[in-house]
Amino acid sequence: MHDIAINWLALIVAALARMILGAVWYSPAVLLKPWLAAAGITEAQMKTRFPKALVADVVGSLLMAFALAHLVKFAGAESVGYGAGFGFLTWLSFIAVTTFSATLYEHRPIKLWLIGNSYHAIALMIMGAILAAWP
Repeated sequence: MHDIAINWLALIVAALARMILGAVWYSPAVLLKPWLAAAGITEAQMKTRFPKALVADVVGSLLMAFALAHLVKFAGAESVGYGAGFGFLTWLSFIAVTTFSATLYEHRPIKLWLIGNSYHAIALMIMGAILAAWP
């Protein structure tokens, strides 16, 4: 395996960018109400799960940034455009495919998949851009 140097500051910024996007994406002003309706949960139910979900999101964002940093560096992506493109391909090949089939198997609303996967696609594109462009 190749020794890949990771810019830890870029990794942390990429993880924070994902979390900030999520805070905006799932805010009451943007997509909270449609997401709650599609998920079939109430705001009160969401709030009771929020502390655990937030911890999982912090850890998951850091792990995602760590793995994506390795993939971006291994692929040789060194610009915003290539990093964003690589983030998109990562979303398409790993997240979109697996979550779409799970959505169909679980009889979950396509609207829920669209809301969540649009967020994941944009988040990975932003993260990829940050990780590729930041030396």
